[in-house]
Amino acid sequence: MKELYINSPGVVEFREADMPKRNENEAVLKLLYGGICGSDLGSYRGTFAYFSYPRIPGHEFSAEIVDIDENNSYGLKKGMVVTCNPYFNCGKCYPCRKGLVNVCEHNETMGSQRNGAFRDYIVMPLERIYDGRGLDARTLAVVEPFCIGLHGINHVQLQKGDRVLVIGSGTIGIFAATAAKMKGATVIMADISENKLQMAKQQFGIDDTILNDSHENFLSRVMEKTDGCGFDVCVEAVGLPSTFQDCIDAACFGGSVILIGIGKKNLDFNFTTIQKKELHIYGSRNALKQDFIETIDALLTGKLDLGKAITDVYAFSEAPKAFAEFSANQGDKLKVLLDFSR
Repeated sequence: MKELYINSPGVVEFREADMPKRNENEAVLKLLYGGICGSDLGSYRGTFAYFSYPRIPGHEFSAEIVDIDENNSYGLKKGMVVTCNPYFNCGKCYPCRKGLVNVCEHNETMGSQRNGAFRDYIVMPLERIYDGRGLDARTLAVVEPFCIGLHGINHVQLQKGDRVLVIGSGTIGIFAATAAKMKGATVIMADISENKLQMAKQQFGIDDTILNDSHENFLSRVMEKTDGCGFDVCVEAVGLPSTFQDCIDAACFGGSVILIGIGKKNLDFNFTTIQKKELHIYGSRNALKQDFIETIDALLTGKLDLGKAITDVYAFSEAPKAFAEFSANQGDKLKVLLDFSR
């Protein structure tokens, strides 16, 4: 079979490998579709904080079960089309013992701290495999990234009509905004790209937008759109010091800030603002099983449509081209998939 490696920034190659062998309580999966996410793109560019070279990327995917023990306790069967939880936790550290497995001190996410899914066949523990319940393979490949946004939004108890600001109209920002809309919030999105804001509004039903062309203009527009109060919830989905500062400044007194974006730079700011406003600040990492189940339920009941987020599909054999073109044209692409049948 073939495996895809990022050997160093900008260098992607295929390697031949033997078929994987499973152990008890594991299944062999045949990849169907895999998504190239922002962290994969950062790994390709050399900017992602959690990646080391060389490594197989990929943690968003759908697959078919091709080898599994029958009568397992998870109800999984050969032939099922599934998606998976790619965040491996140790099970022994303090957060794991508390059930906070998404923030395991020794977390290894596929495609980041351990080899990922971009190969013809993989082995996964049964506990990490979720039945797609009849959803199509393309949609299932987009479940994991939606869960990242949903998990962030689930840190707060949104009330119908709450005003939510999402900064960053990339995939995770769009998905966080969609999750907030799904829970009844009024959602405004901010970005430096007018084109991406228009796409967010027209294709994903975002209520309004703010062009973040300067901090002063941004704050003026925030006050205009919130009657001078600020937002109940601000979501940072970029990973820059400036956009985190924007969230702090745009949040209302008693509001919440959710940090999903990942960055490498420091921010020097007047932290007393947090105390003055009594802000609730949440870091959001990975997702939990219940986020996957909630997403699949929403897809099955028609509350959610993820297909419109897919802008490009490449054959797996074209993966080096997919990475290069995604990197060169990120502003024009949202969710890029690899089709492992080609």
